[in-house]
Amino acid sequence: MLGWLPDPGAGPFLALLASGALVGGFVNGLAGFGTALFALGFWLEIMPAQQAVAIAIVMSVSSGSQAAWVIRRSIRAQTRRLMVFLLPALIGVPIGVRLLSFVSADQLKFGIASFMLLFGGFFLLRRSLPRITRPLPLVDALVGFLGGVLGGAASLSGALPTMWCAMRPWTKQETRAVLQPFNLIILGLTLVVLALRGVLDRETLILIVLCLPMTFVATRVGLAVFHRLNDDIFRRLLIGLMFLSGALMLLRELL
Repeated sequence: MLGWLPDPGAGPFLALLASGALVGGFVNGLAGFGTALFALGFWLEIMPAQQAVAIAIVMSVSSGSQAAWVIRRSIRAQTRRLMVFLLPALIGVPIGVRLLSFVSADQLKFGIASFMLLFGGFFLLRRSLPRITRPLPLVDALVGFLGGVLGGAASLSGALPTMWCAMRPWTKQETRAVLQPFNLIILGLTLVVLALRGVLDRETLILIVLCLPMTFVATRVGLAVFHRLNDDIFRRLLIGLMFLSGALMLLRELL
């Protein structure tokens, strides 16, 4: 990488580092997920995939902890529903971490950009998709397992569960009470596995220390915006953010 501290490229390096921390923290505070989806678009430009994912996980856990504390009462009410997703996901995490060893930064950027466009398209079409009202515990468990794999591989534990939960007849608060602790626990476990594999070296820890204050402040701002939005505006804002970021990232990779 650039060495510590980077000299000629210090300005652009730190600008991209700060942009990822701020945008990722804000989106997590706003939506309850998305730190990795948004932050990795910046960080994969300046560091290897494993290091970028490790930092994204720490930022996700940091911002997610703040938001989880705010909605702790709702989380307690959704404990049984949460467990159906969470227990299979615990099996998927080490599989995902193993897969990360074979993924390059370019491959991960392309995958994340595709996920963001998929997210945006999904939420755009959500009203025309079926509303699933009957219990489907086996599907819930499969979605949770795949979320664990994606969490270990790219810090994207919330991607598939978010799309699946959006088709359930749950309120914004009920959905977040499942997704927020799910992401927090899965990413916390992923961080432990990465630490045991030696990914959290001195340079990575320094970058984490630089990012944490910015992520903390941005998450608080995102939470404040979340409480002022109704469901429709919240959905439209999410669609716009997903499409714009995914399209720009994919365009950079294709050109």
